[in-house]
Amino acid sequence: MTATPDDAQAAARAAAIAAAERARFEALVAEADAVSVAGWDFSWLEGRATEERPSWGYARAMGERLGRARAALDIQTGGGEVLASAPKLPPLTVATEGWPPNIARATALLHPRGAVVVADEDKPPLPFGDAAFDLVVSRHPVTTWWEEIARVLAPGGTYFSQQVGPASVFELVEYFLGPQPPQVRAGRDPEQARAAAREAGLEVVDLRMERLRTEFLDIGAVVYFLRKVIWMVPGFTVEA
Repeated sequence: MTATPDDAQAAARAAAIAAAERARFEALVAEADAVSVAGWDFSWLEGRATEERPSWGYARAMGERLGRARAALDIQTGGGEVLASAPKLPPLTVATEGWPPNIARATALLHPRGAVVVADEDKPPLPFGDAAFDLVVSRHPVTTWWEEIARVLAPGGTYFSQQVGPASVFELVEYFLGPQPPQVRAGRDPEQARAAAREAGLEVVDLRMERLRTEFLDIGAVVYFLRKVIWMVPGFTVEA
């Protein structure tokens, strides 16, 4: 068969489209690789990714509890954005954070509210005395130190948290890391958390779980997410 002028034009158009798509891909990746990922604000992803929110409304429920507390601790506060969203903070409010860029951001955000930010490596022991707080909160802790939480809680105190569930965003994780073993996929099972809390001497009065949908609408959103949530694909870099 002999190629026709129409065939050549179609091939040229296909090549031009492919080149344009590749250029857009590379531009999205470069943009996401250059933007700051400090703090725990995900507004850069607006229009580029979506995430269903739990029906219980963590920030609102946390704010209600903070309004009734006398002394509160927010563990792994990130950039302090969630804690700062509370309408009223207790007279004594302390937050811990281990990542230096987040420490600076949280300090700038929370000091005007009268809250103190403690630079902590997010590992035991917590740098506080026994029974220091009547409320301890933590949104998305990397690791939950149940014995330490029980130690710093005053008698009758409450731990209120929104944990990350099992196999969270694992479609993305396993795309990069391959299939994960069952013990890894079940590593954040809520029943394990219930058992660990009870073993530390805490009474579990409420436990809820929802499986929610996350969507990434362009490759830049994926790059930004993996640069920011660094434990999803440890060591992720665009170059690698």
